[in-house]
Amino acid sequence: MTDPTRLSSLISLYAGIHEELERVERSLQEFGRSPNPLVAEINDYLFQPGGKRVRPALLILSAKLHGYEGDEHVFWSALVEVIHTASLIHDDIIDNADRRRGRETVHARWGSNITVLLGDFLYIQAIKNALATRRLPIIDIMAEVTSRMIEGELLECSSSGDPEIGEQTYFEILEKKTASLFSAACRIGGILGSAGEADVARLGSFGTNIGLAFQVVDDLLDFTGQPSLLGKPVLSDLREGRITLPLILTLRRLKGRDGEELRRWIRDRGSDPEAPARIQAAVAANGALDETARRAARFADSARSFLRGFPDSPAVATLLQLGDFILERAT
Repeated sequence: MTDPTRLSSLISLYAGIHEELERVERSLQEFGRSPNPLVAEINDYLFQPGGKRVRPALLILSAKLHGYEGDEHVFWSALVEVIHTASLIHDDIIDNADRRRGRETVHARWGSNITVLLGDFLYIQAIKNALATRRLPIIDIMAEVTSRMIEGELLECSSSGDPEIGEQTYFEILEKKTASLFSAACRIGGILGSAGEADVARLGSFGTNIGLAFQVVDDLLDFTGQPSLLGKPVLSDLREGRITLPLILTLRRLKGRDGEELRRWIRDRGSDPEAPARIQAAVAANGALDETARRAARFADSARSFLRGFPDSPAVATLLQLGDFILERAT
């Protein structure tokens, strides 16, 4: 769920690509159709219009940055969103999450067995549709990013609830699970626009950094956000075992008895009803939230640096503003 003020800002930001994003929404609706009534019902629930659609926007803008005027960017934007949706479905099963974006998760509504199969179905359908285009460089990117996202999920699972997780592992998870798809969207857009290899690589680096900024802000909001705007309870990540940057920074700063006590609260978060609130207070008291916001800002700044050298255009201006929008979510 998006803050109505933020949503209005995003709609304004997307003004130059509104028509393409509307076509992406229609493509997602078409993708969700199936002769199987259950698949059709769940897909209709999944692909309702709305959401931030950041990844499709990145792909469209990256293509337009190089003057692309065809129709393929809508198709590929929809497929990127399908892969993102499939990853969320599997995430919610693993995390046993009941709410996402203010609604019941698919597995809470239809059960885990059906939901696992549906997530697999979406991945396979996305790759099948991609293969039909014979666009081998883009197909390679789609296959690569799908693999990296699953690797990231496996790494996160293996680190679940571990208070000793370090920044290196944390950022590896973020890069694979989240930023890799942002990067892929930008690279695909560049390829559609017939950009040279160097420009495609620069767009990929922009996407990686904007994706890292996006996820770091999300992790910050898990401690500071409002449930009505997050679409889920605060501290959901913590309860599901995710040790994110605000907590990693706090653990680094608290030494001796205070640090051991915090580690005990993390281990007891599921059995001690007071543990989450104590953890939240500890994180808020030591400057970790401000440092997390600064890290997100640095990633956004780094992302902007990769756009230097591209000719001024509405697409470049919108990509730059998208970084501002991501950071404004944290305020």
